[in-house]
Parts: sequence; C-alpha cells; structure tokens
Amino acid sequence: VQLQASGGGLVQAGGSLRLSCAASGGTLRSYGMGWFRQAPGKELEFAAGITWSGGSPYYADSVKGRFTISKDNAKNTVYLQMDNLKPEDTANYYCAGDSRRTGLVLRRRDEYDIWGQGTQVTVSS
Repeated sequence: VQLQASGGGLVQAGGSLRLSCAASGGTLRSYGMGWFRQAPGKELEFAAGITWSGGSPYYADSVKGRFTISKDNAKNTVYLQMDNLKPEDTANYYCAGDSRRTGLVLRRRDEYDIWGQGTQVTVSS
C-alpha cells in the first residue's frame, strides 16, 4: 500500500485546511492511521490518530479541539480537518499507517509501517 498526502497550502491564522491521505495498491480498511508533523528545526511529532475501525480518535494536546481525523474506507482515504489554524501549526504534515490492527491509536513513529510523503502547511499571522 502506498500513501499520498495532499491538501496543504498557505492560510491565514484562524483559517481552515483539510488534508487528505489517499491509498493506492491496497485497502486502508485494516490500517490504523496517524498524522504527524515536522516544523522547521524540530522533531517529528504526533498530531492525531485513529484506529483501524475508524474509532477512538486521539489528538495531541496542541491540536485538540481544532483538528479532526476521520477515515473513509469506501474512498480509501484518511482526512485531517484543521480549523482555527495558528502560526505554530506551520509544518510538513505526514500520514502513516499501521497494519497490525491493534485497536489502539499509536503515537510513536516507529509503530507505523507505511508513510506518505509530506504536504506543507503554512499559517501566516
């Protein structure tokens, strides 16, 4: 399975973006999914995740209440709706998948076995 992230761009503070992560070469039905982000000069950090069944969304404190992760198995796509964006949300965003069907939302990068390329989000003040 290959992942393709899209939807990034430049937005003003307070605005919204929706990131998409589309799969090809297989189905995401059995994958737990996560979104990570990496700001310039900083380490990769977990932003949001969802279990393989599409339940139990979990968010980093920094995005809780503003970001929403969802999984559409029919479209083989995972989304990250980002509202009330802040300049500190500026980063390259990556989607990742875990094939083990743990039923848990995984928050460490080494727990995911497939990754998409990043999509850049820039929030201006």
